[in-house]
Amino acid sequence: MKKFLILLIVLTFTIPAYAATIYKWVDEKGVAHFTDDLSKVPPSYQDRVEVETRKDVQEERAPLPPQTIAPSGKEEEIRADIYGRDEAWWRDKVHPWKEKLKEARENYEKAQKNFTKKSEELSQTNFYGRSRSQTKWDVMELNRLNGEKKKYEAQIAEANEMLEKLSKEAEETKANPDWLK
Repeated sequence: MKKFLILLIVLTFTIPAYAATIYKWVDEKGVAHFTDDLSKVPPSYQDRVEVETRKDVQEERAPLPPQTIAPSGKEEEIRADIYGRDEAWWRDKVHPWKEKLKEARENYEKAQKNFTKKSEELSQTNFYGRSRSQTKWDVMELNRLNGEKKKYEAQIAEANEMLEKLSKEAEETKANPDWLK
């Protein structure tokens, strides 16, 4: 009897329950929106949401973004790309690269100033009274500063390349170009 009870408990927890909940709301323009994630329903419409539970859904799917349906054949402004990714998604993708670009440019400018300053100091120095080790150290310092500049140049190039890729992807997926600003 214990084995049967254990088997019954195991089967109860391993048999998946297939169901999907769909949330529908209509905005002030009469546009119907559908999603399977209640958190994506704007707060001002949550008291007017219609809920439908479908028990015939057989597979688990990732949450769908709200879809816009134009009422009576009117063309509605597209609020997502062809994959359902909205403005927030695109801004979240672009923002870190813009920040990296800004930081790399600032660091490059600092490194360039330091390199120029050190170069000017060395050009005004009388090398006849300096030791070889001091001159060697000065050259090493210039090389280090030049390497720093190159590192930041590479970071600038990488950020620009990624922003360009995102721009092309946005164009291909019909995302609003303003979302990348």
